[in-house]
Amino acid sequence: MEMLVIPVGSYQTNCYMLWQAGREDCVLIDPGSAHKEILEMTEKQGKNVSAILLTHGHFDHVGAVRKIAEKTGCPVYLHPAEKKLPVFMTAGPLYSTDGYAESICVAGLTFRVIPTPGHTPGSVCLICEGMLFSGDTLFAGSCGRTDFPGSDPKEMAASLKRLRELPGDYQVFPGHGEDTTLSFERENNPYMRGLPQH
Repeated sequence: MEMLVIPVGSYQTNCYMLWQAGREDCVLIDPGSAHKEILEMTEKQGKNVSAILLTHGHFDHVGAVRKIAEKTGCPVYLHPAEKKLPVFMTAGPLYSTDGYAESICVAGLTFRVIPTPGHTPGSVCLICEGMLFSGDTLFAGSCGRTDFPGSDPKEMAASLKRLRELPGDYQVFPGHGEDTTLSFERENNPYMRGLPQH
């Protein structure tokens, strides 16, 4: 699998572009804004967008979704619980065409879907080929905020415990900031060790 990271918007949300070598289709995770820049990047790589996967529905992760979907005709996957989010957190009605199953196969890639509510009611993490795309659930040294409407500190604690107890190790690619590893976060991230959420 090959990957490009495209930080977009004023919150520098990490939009991930993933594809299998030799294929002409790709997957986008969390295209938060800058739809023209994202589409130019996919065209530069000679790829067609075959699906958009969303870790959650906050505006800084979904801002470019509708325009990319309309341009490409691709499906958009979002946990249905995100429809509970207030509109001011999503900057308008959320656009999606599909919910998540336990796993999803798109563009020759298989993603394991792990529900991780807490930052939002329908937050998910996505695992593919040793990579864990954690959205705003887990960051390097931190975790997502739980003081927003729709957030829940107890659910976040349970979700972080679920990630901590995953067997093996993963390269973690969060919704913002630098990548890390799950083994490092298990040992060094205070929120992974059960301290109170912020």
